[in-house]
Amino acid sequence: MSARHTDENGVVVIGLGRFGYHLAGSLVQLGHEVLALDRNAERVQRWSGALDRVVQADSTEEAALRQLGVADFPRVVVAIGASVEASVLTVLALTELGVPQIWARATSEKHAKILSSVGAHHVIFPEAETGERVAHLIVSKMLDFIEFGDEFAIAKVRVPASMVGRPLRELAPTERYGVMVVGAKLPGERFRYAGPETVLRPDSVLIVEGSIGQVQRFAAIS
Repeated sequence: MSARHTDENGVVVIGLGRFGYHLAGSLVQLGHEVLALDRNAERVQRWSGALDRVVQADSTEEAALRQLGVADFPRVVVAIGASVEASVLTVLALTELGVPQIWARATSEKHAKILSSVGAHHVIFPEAETGERVAHLIVSKMLDFIEFGDEFAIAKVRVPASMVGRPLRELAPTERYGVMVVGAKLPGERFRYAGPETVLRPDSVLIVEGSIGQVQRFAAIS
């Protein structure tokens, strides 16, 4: 049975260096199925007891990825950092497989441009991102995310279609969803503090605060 049939939220993480391992571990803690790949046998052995599935494979080979069922996963993260060539060839192989969401680690702006040109949908810079933060972004509809202590988070999300054209007073997001909408960016305007009379327009972007679970659930509203 393919991974897509077992878990629509499954994620493949390719490259088990420090960033890749922490990312994979955070995804597991969030309750997602993770298939982790690395061509280094020592790394595979080291992390095999801590992650769901760890496989030794050459990710630049499309046939190897296909055999492992990578094409059945909705999201793949290329966390390779040691070899620019390997990361680019891996993204290219994933593009050929038709993976819906390809996230790729970049080590420079030039590297990022190459990754985007060969098919990466999202490019991340681990030097500025933590594995846990990227994990939240990958598996949610949040545009940005900052976690503080005590399970408190602030997130940037698109306005749910069901809330368009209605004032926050009527929507009551705190009572209904446990989050507070603290800012709103209407199309063509800058971010402003949101008040009870703020009316949400199509394509608006909101800044919301609450627990991690609350902001994730709010971001998932359609």
